[in-house]
This record gives sequence, structure tokens and C-alpha cells, in this order.
Amino acid sequence: MQNKSLLLLFLVVLMGFNSETVNAQRKSKKNKVEALKNTGDISNPSIASSPKLVVGIVVDQMRYDYLTRFWDQYGDGGFKRLVNDGFNCKNNHFNYAPTVTGAGHASVYTGTTPSVHGIIANDWYDKYSDESVYCAADDNYKSVGTTSNAGKMSPHRMQTTTITDQVRLHTQMRGKVIAVAIKDRGAVLPGGHSANAAYWFDGGDAGNWITSSYYMNELPKWVSEFNSQKSVNQYKKPWTTLKDINTYKESGADNNNYEGLFTGHSTPTFPYDLVGLWDNNGKYSLLKSTPYGNSLTTDFALEAVDKESLGADSDTDFLAISFSSTDYVGHKWGVNSKEVEDTYLRLDQDLKRLLDTLDKKVGAGEYTVFLTADHAAINVPAYLRDQKLPGAALVSDDFNKRLSEYLKYTFGTTDILKNTSNNQLFLDYKVIKGLDMEMNEVEESIAREIIQYDGIYKVFTANQMWQNQYSRGIPYIVQNGYNQKRSGEVLMVFDPGSGRYGNTGSTHGSPWNYDTHAPLLFYGKGIKKGTTVSRTEIPDIAPTIAALLGMNAPSGTTGEPIKEVIK
Repeated sequence: MQNKSLLLLFLVVLMGFNSETVNAQRKSKKNKVEALKNTGDISNPSIASSPKLVVGIVVDQMRYDYLTRFWDQYGDGGFKRLVNDGFNCKNNHFNYAPTVTGAGHASVYTGTTPSVHGIIANDWYDKYSDESVYCAADDNYKSVGTTSNAGKMSPHRMQTTTITDQVRLHTQMRGKVIAVAIKDRGAVLPGGHSANAAYWFDGGDAGNWITSSYYMNELPKWVSEFNSQKSVNQYKKPWTTLKDINTYKESGADNNNYEGLFTGHSTPTFPYDLVGLWDNNGKYSLLKSTPYGNSLTTDFALEAVDKESLGADSDTDFLAISFSSTDYVGHKWGVNSKEVEDTYLRLDQDLKRLLDTLDKKVGAGEYTVFLTADHAAINVPAYLRDQKLPGAALVSDDFNKRLSEYLKYTFGTTDILKNTSNNQLFLDYKVIKGLDMEMNEVEESIAREIIQYDGIYKVFTANQMWQNQYSRGIPYIVQNGYNQKRSGEVLMVFDPGSGRYGNTGSTHGSPWNYDTHAPLLFYGKGIKKGTTVSRTEIPDIAPTIAALLGMNAPSGTTGEPIKEVIK
């Protein structure tokens, strides 16, 4: 009996000891957690990041390899800052064709492809109205800031919302959206349907920033004052190389046969006397084809940050900037030119100026940036041919003559072909019905004819686009660019390196790697440092920003958030 009592007493003491020990351990752990929270070593999980400002940068016609080719020439504060302190998607591609400016800007900001958002090109044939239409043109609105028609624009042909629209919706329209570009479509489409303002540059005799009555009935006071100050005149000066031209070893010879000319300039060589070239090259429009166009875009964008107080309150604002001059320079001189190299070195300085100003105005670590392109570009096909590389310039007249002969012989009339636009054939439904034929049979017959022509890699029909769901390769890219209501009935893909190209300057538009591989950099608040070589696609940008901000992605989104990017 005595032994049982002693045993019971021992168990009670032991239980009390264990209970006190466990409680002490729990209390110690809780104190450690609180201490770590106070020192910032751990924190409660955050449902979203809320930068004061998101800055979307689209560099028109930028190939990914411009980052690597010119890396040693860049300073530390522009491209290198974005790469070293941000996230670099090294294998980023457009997943549709045609790869052109209008479709590119729309795809970046809608998070989807032309098959959904409807901007299938810059211009296209409208088979319902029987006319050619421009992606941003809208006669329902008036020009603001100019007496010309250059401001009669709106985003009405873009059929889905944009990430900029979603910022407006998510903040109950309190978050501001301002879009700026030399090109109208480079501002109108990124701004979305609900932008506070979109501004673009009116060259010629004016040299002013303008807009459309879609956004406002008159320019804000700060824009009028900016125009009246004529700060743009500081760029009416010689264009010389930023550095010693002998250090530009990542580009071809300055004087060669593959580059275009300014009117009145006998060779495609530095320096360029812009004052002397002024009157015969569009006056203020001349600046578009120089790196100074990017500088004046930066000037205006920074004025917008200041005067519109972007990033000044708790509601996230959005600044969309498109640097258009890189495209003009590439088209004139080509991707291998000294002019392109100099343009990117100067753009690097403008990026530094932009980031440094955002640090001061918005606050370092308080804004988020992404940088990408609207398409890339091919090397000059004539240069490729001379280097014994695949490349050919197809002659439209030869193609049209051969096709016309086939149509007349096979169907008894050429009226079956209503229009040709963006390497697509638009057929006349009424004529085909009158011939008592099925559309899919006519499509296939024409496709089988065209595939025999030199320079043609593949031919697809609208029936194929309707009946199949492609998931990889060229068919996948073509289908993502195909819109049932707006695209043609026969779609052509040229051989790699081939197309309707001139003998000078670079161009773009194809589904090939040289046109699809574009940079994608993320930087700033909520962004990890790092890189990936996993494939990412242009429609992934908008849902990634949406996930960062904790809001809905645009209405037609088909891309996926890039999970590696977000903290």
C-alpha cells in the first residue's frame, strides 16, 4: 500500500514537471518568433505586393541578343541594373505571328494573342467593311493638340482588357494610367480602354506631343507648357557616336551596301548632320529615326511622372513607355549596323536617367518595372545571302502573276481572291457560292498551289485553324495569330530568312526565332533576383504583374504567371 502511494506521488510530480517544461518551451519559442518578427527576419505571408508605380517598358524591335552583344559597352545604371538586380527571362518568345508593333503591344498588355485580343497586325483588310483598317485609328474622335488627323485614335479594335485596365478597375479608378510613345499605337494599345491619357509624338512642322478626344478634349496645362517650351529643339543637332566608333566591334562596317540612307546623305555613315538633313527628311519626324527620339520620349515620360504625381499615394499607378526609335533605326540601317549599336548605348543612358529619377520621385524599392519588346528582327536578308546563309527577297509581282494565272485557269475568274493582307489571302464568299463550291475545298486547292512556289515554307487554311488545336511549332504560332473574324482564308509562312524584304535595313513579322526571341526583364518591388532559361511567352507578362498586385488578370488572358519572378 505504501509502495503504491509513493508511485502515485512520483507520477504526479513527473507530470507537473513535463507540463511546466512544455509550457516553458512554448513560451521560449513564441518569444523567439516575436523577436524575429521585430528584427524583420521573418514576417507574415503577404497576399500581394503594392508598388506605388508599375512601369512597363516596350523597346520597339529589340532582339534578346542586344543585351548580350552590347553588354560590355553598357553602363551600370541601365540595362545592367535591370539584369543584375532583377529577373532575366533568357528564353522569352512571342508565341504568335505576325510579329509586328500593333499586335506586339496589345499582346504584352492583354496577356493573350491576336486570336483573342483581335489586333492581328498594324493594318489589315476588314472583310466585312471591305476596306483596310489601322489598329488604332478611330474617326469617331478628334485630334487634340494638332490640327492634323494624327490624333484620331482609340483602342476600340482591341477586344479584351489590358493589365492597365485592370489596375484602374482594381483601384476603383483611383490608380492613374499614363501611356507615352513616339508611335500612336505604342501608346494607345498599352494604355488600354480606360487610360487617363495616352500621348504620342506629332513630327513634321510641329514637334509636339498630342492625344485624342477619346481621352480628353484639351491637353493638360503641363503638356501644353512642355510643348511650348520646345525642349525638343535640343535634339536638333548632329548625331555622332556616343563612344569612339572604333570600339563598336559588335556591329558591321559603318559603310556597307545593306543600310538605307537619309535623303541628302550620300553614305550610311556617321556623323549625321540633322540640321542639314532637316527639311528634306520630315523636319521633327527626322528625330524618330535617331536615338534622340528615345531621349525626348524619356523627357516627356519623366515630366508625366512629376506633373501627374505618379506613384505619390497608396493606389498603384501605371506608366507605359514605348521606345519607338529603335524600330525606325533598325528598319533603316539593319540589326548589324553601327547606328543600332549607338542607339542602344544611348537608350541605356536614358534608362539610367529614368530609373534614377524614379528612385528620387517615387522612392527606391517602391516601384516595379518590366522591360520587353513588341517583336525582334531579322538580319538584312541581302547580307545573309552574301554570307552564304539562308535568305531570299521574294518578288510580289511574280507571286501575284502566277497565282492569278492559276485562279483563272482553275476557277475561271480571279474575282475569287478579294484581297491580300499580311501574307494572308482573303477569298470572296459570294463568288465561291456562285461557283457552287465549298469554301474549304477552294482553300485547300489554293494552298496546294501556293506551297509549290519558291520561298513558301508552309501554307495553312482557315479550315485547318478551325478544325485543329495546335500545341507546338510553327502551326501553334500561326494559330495564335489567327482570328476567326479578322484573318484570311489562306495563310502563308515564308522560308526562314525569306520574305518580301528590301535589300537594305531589317524588318520583322515572321514566326521564326529571329523575330520571336525578345528580352523580358522584371525589376523592383516584389521581384526576385535571378534568371531562367525555361521558355516564357509574351502573354505571361500581364498575368505575372496581376499576380504580383493581387488582382484579376486581363479578361482574355491565356498566359500564365511566371512563378520564379515573384517573391
